[in-house]
Amino acid sequence: MVRLSEFLNHDITAATISRMEQKGTVVQLARGLYQLADAPLDANHTLAEAAKLVPNGIVCLSSALAFHELTDRIPPAVWMAIRPREWRPKIEQPKIEIVRFGPKVFDTGIKTHIIERVEVRIYTPAKTIVDMFRHAQRHKIWYGSQISLNEAMLGMKEALRKRKATPAEIAQFAVEAGIWEKVVQPRLEALTVDA
Repeated sequence: MVRLSEFLNHDITAATISRMEQKGTVVQLARGLYQLADAPLDANHTLAEAAKLVPNGIVCLSSALAFHELTDRIPPAVWMAIRPREWRPKIEQPKIEIVRFGPKVFDTGIKTHIIERVEVRIYTPAKTIVDMFRHAQRHKIWYGSQISLNEAMLGMKEALRKRKATPAEIAQFAVEAGIWEKVVQPRLEALTVDA
């Protein structure tokens, strides 16, 4: 998977790319993003596409939860976090949902994974769970919905069951995000009371 700018940096002209596309050796995935026609696709292909299209973004929320296999739900879009003042890209395909994370929570809990030879930055399971609770709180305040909160609870339960996150890791990220006492602590204690 290669961006047009990466082709141009290696002195491969737009005309050459166009000829390669006509011959069927490369396929245009999105505006300015290309891939070899016979390249094998990973189950997380859209995450690699999103990482190329939003190079400063980090896979978060439902997409990170699905990547870590902490939900059965397939997100209809790739959720990407960007900084508050970061340029918001206009991307038609794949569908990408952009959320802005403040500096306090943006730079913590990131791990880089290689998907189809693309470096994809994804939040860790513990960080993702806390972000889900933060997002759920906002969603509940704005829309009165419990859906995101249920998804966050199920994700935390799965992460603890599969040992992909410890209570201490979840607590640490919740304290940093300022949602420990009222939001995460009672729910985490309810899940770990018998453990």
